[in-house]
Amino acid sequence: MLLLKRALHTAHKPKVSEVLTAYLKQCNEPPWTSYFIKHADVYNDHFGWSHFNWTLDTGANYHILRTGCYPYMKYHCTKRPWQDLTLDDRFFRCIKVANLGLPQLFYGLAAMFLIRHTEYVQMSDGRPPVPIYFLYEEDKGSMY
Repeated sequence: MLLLKRALHTAHKPKVSEVLTAYLKQCNEPPWTSYFIKHADVYNDHFGWSHFNWTLDTGANYHILRTGCYPYMKYHCTKRPWQDLTLDDRFFRCIKVANLGLPQLFYGLAAMFLIRHTEYVQMSDGRPPVPIYFLYEEDKGSMY
């Protein structure tokens, strides 16, 4: 019964991967971006991933540096050629486990007070827009 309840609760939420793709396209594939997204707003299909490639259907590739920081997830995306990031991903995962996730928890708590800007990602399948959060408004397309 609990599994059915959880499945129904997350069925209407977009996958975090769908939001990532939609946002990168919405911003015309920026050189970089860094944002927070609330766990409660998405289904986390990137659970356990820390550093990985994300390739859009246009061929653009991004290196994604991701961490949980409850109640958010933090995404830092940099447009770069594909590269094997397996060792990096494992290294970051080991650091998180060794630290018992405490730095991520404190980062999330601090973010609740530091976030100053919100944008909305338009989903292509007609679902409501998903809010994403920034420490400050980014200059779209800037290199830094």
